[in-house]
Amino acid sequence: MSHANGSHATAGPAIEATDLSHAYGAQHALRSVSLTVARGSMVGLLGPNGSGKTTFFRILTTLLQPTSGTVRVMGLAPHTASHAVRQHLGVVFQDTALDDELTVEENLRFHGALYGVSSALLAERIDFLLDRFGLTDRRTAHVKTLSGGLQRRADLCRGLLHRPKILLLDEPTTGLDPAARHAFWQTLHTVQQEEHMTIVLATHLMAEAERCTEVGILDRGRLVVQGPPAQLTSDLGTEVLLLETPDPSTLQDRIEAQFGVATQQVGTMVQITEGAKQDLLTSLYDAFADQISSATIRKPSLEDVFMAHAGYHLNNRPAASPITTPANARS
Repeated sequence: MSHANGSHATAGPAIEATDLSHAYGAQHALRSVSLTVARGSMVGLLGPNGSGKTTFFRILTTLLQPTSGTVRVMGLAPHTASHAVRQHLGVVFQDTALDDELTVEENLRFHGALYGVSSALLAERIDFLLDRFGLTDRRTAHVKTLSGGLQRRADLCRGLLHRPKILLLDEPTTGLDPAARHAFWQTLHTVQQEEHMTIVLATHLMAEAERCTEVGILDRGRLVVQGPPAQLTSDLGTEVLLLETPDPSTLQDRIEAQFGVATQQVGTMVQITEGAKQDLLTSLYDAFADQISSATIRKPSLEDVFMAHAGYHLNNRPAASPITTPANARS
């Protein structure tokens, strides 16, 4: 690791937020979020647009001050030690921060200079990153000529130039095909291990959240559950049962009254995680065959965890949400 980042904190979490809230006027983007990110971990923030992910990142990167609560990055407060905090952070947003008219190398040299990386170290770092991300033969190519996957890799090189201790990724694989997404993650995991980085990922993709050591689910500005993906799914039980029905409220009430099991309404479905066994499904069909359009029973996934805590599909957020934020601040 580079010593340019300083040694302000030698122990403790990489990021620690306590009762963190932020409002855009009367609109609340974050509500009392408490989150601890251990050093060297990969933590995923899972939630739809408007859930507070990008607002949280803007606070970490010193672009916003929280309305209330506290946050520390490597033991430092972003609003009082902004320069030191920025030195600890590498950031890759949904839209690349590269200049299309410049070559890959020109972009990297420009951003390296912004971070004060010396010329000798910068040349060495650029060579290493271009090799690591398979871009050595594209160093003199203009960014606008690269595919989306190669642009994303070049932007990741930019974010890693100054050897950040923490890498923030905001929907980093948006628009990439499955092969490019897989290549991106394979290389990123290697670099994380080599450089002992902490990674915080904002995503709405379940497959990306499952790669993380820990996942926090954000819903309308609140952190509703947090833990390792395997623990979150096992907490739901060994199986989850989903019943498609034209009248989920009525079916939910009747199931709870007759069978005494807890249910969750999710759109046009009733979700059952407690005691969701095949024999229960058989009994439900016997009792309510005319109300059940279809049924699925399977091992629980992160999608089921999200539905259990938020009450809707991740990619089908209810239109009537109590929280909206300005368009330029949506997460």
